[in-house]
Amino acid sequence: MKLIRFNSTKYQERYGWVLEDRVGLIEGDIFGEYQRLEPEINLNKITLLAPVIPSKIICLGRNYFEHAREQGVEVPEIPLIFLKPPSAIIGPGQVIILPDYSGQVEHEAELAVVIAKKGRRIDPGNVSDFILGYTIANDITARDLQRKDGQWTRAKGFDTFCPLGPWIETDIDPADLLITCRVNGELRQMASTKEMIFSIPKIVSYISNIMTLLPGDVILTGTPAGVGQINHGDMIEIEIDGIGVLKNTVSQQEMIYH
Repeated sequence: MKLIRFNSTKYQERYGWVLEDRVGLIEGDIFGEYQRLEPEINLNKITLLAPVIPSKIICLGRNYFEHAREQGVEVPEIPLIFLKPPSAIIGPGQVIILPDYSGQVEHEAELAVVIAKKGRRIDPGNVSDFILGYTIANDITARDLQRKDGQWTRAKGFDTFCPLGPWIETDIDPADLLITCRVNGELRQMASTKEMIFSIPKIVSYISNIMTLLPGDVILTGTPAGVGQINHGDMIEIEIDGIGVLKNTVSQQEMIYH
């Protein structure tokens, strides 16, 4: 099932579900008890929003061998995690804004995990019980600032630096999904999730032994090789088999003088 957040002329920030080209409302809590109503709304008559607004976004660095190699860094022995702020989230079709004090902003296509319920010290064998579903993320990174700072918060945390969507797919096996990223139609990234260094059960369990996971929290599972610079006017399309396509355009931030 595909779960969405959307706006329309009649509804504001509502959850729904998608059946082919139709949308039905969801009554209740998608992280608890809910009811699906009949799909009576045309999909092309709504505006998709980011499918969830989490309390936190936990990200994995260097989770594909080839990406670590292209960055000239070692593969971590344990999952390398960092945080992005929820304020970085934008939805499908929204604009990625390039900050005026970075000269090298790059795309990073990733599979994202959406947590279903509160969890702490989750056993790897029970991780699937704590996952609502999967969506697509773009871990936008100011690479020059990442190298300059050492710490990654500034480079990863700008507003609009976490496109998310188009929906949460609840019925999919994440073990072998093809991820592709195209910029202006040019293929930049292509790899399978089976190439991850750390599996999703390992990732979720590891993180839950550090911090309590809450319903709606999002985990970005790392990006494959092929990351590259994005520029004003670009169109980025990230596709994950079985989920869909996340599209966002890029714009240069206007200079602001105080």
